[in-house]
Amino acid sequence: MQAPTQKAKQCRCEFTFPDVVTRLGLTLTSTRLFPDIQPVAVSADFLSRLDDGITLALGLDTEKARSEFVVAPILLEFRRLIERRHAVFSGVEFNIEPTTGLNGYCDFLITRGPEIYMLTAPVVAVAEAKNDNVNTGLGQCIAEMRGAWLFNQASKAPITQVYGAATTGTTWRLLRLRDTELTLDQSEYYAREVGLILAILQHMVATA
Repeated sequence: MQAPTQKAKQCRCEFTFPDVVTRLGLTLTSTRLFPDIQPVAVSADFLSRLDDGITLALGLDTEKARSEFVVAPILLEFRRLIERRHAVFSGVEFNIEPTTGLNGYCDFLITRGPEIYMLTAPVVAVAEAKNDNVNTGLGQCIAEMRGAWLFNQASKAPITQVYGAATTGTTWRLLRLRDTELTLDQSEYYAREVGLILAILQHMVATA
C-alpha cells in the first residue's frame, strides 16, 4: 500500500476535541459504557509478550512504537479470541467526505466480516494511537468514527453503533457513536489490565 502522503496526514490532524463535536454536528454525553463487562482470561505467554512490548514502547516513546508493540498485539489477540471472525486493518486509507475533512489514514479499523484483502462494511470500531496524552487522540478518533458511520450507511450495511478508542497503548479512552449521538466513556482502561480491554472489544463487535 502506498505510504500516507503529507496531505493525508494533515487531514487527520484537522480535528481536535471538543471542537470536533460541533464541527461534525454531534451531541456529546458521557457515562460508564461498560460497567458490567468482566475480563477474559489471558494466557501467561501473551501477558509476558505484552509486558515486553509495553516496556519497549515506553522506552522508545513514539506513536509508531506504541502502535506496533502494544496496540497491534492487543488487537491481534482480540482477533485470535474471536476465532478470526472479524478483520483488523492497520494504516488503511479512509476517504469518506474530503469536503468536510473526513479523509486520510486510520491507525486501526475493525470490521464485522472476516475479509482481510479489502475493506468492507460494516466498520464496527476504530482506534487512534498517540504517544502522549491519550485525550489528544479523541478528535481524530471521533472524526474516524463519524467517517465509519457514513461509510456503513453508503455501503448499505448500516449498524446501530460504531465504537472508537483513543489510546497511547498503555491508556485507553473509549467512545460510542449512534448516528450523531456521541458518548464518551467516563472510565480509562490500562494495558496492564488487558483482559478487560479484550472483553470490551468482544462486546463492541457483538453489539454494534
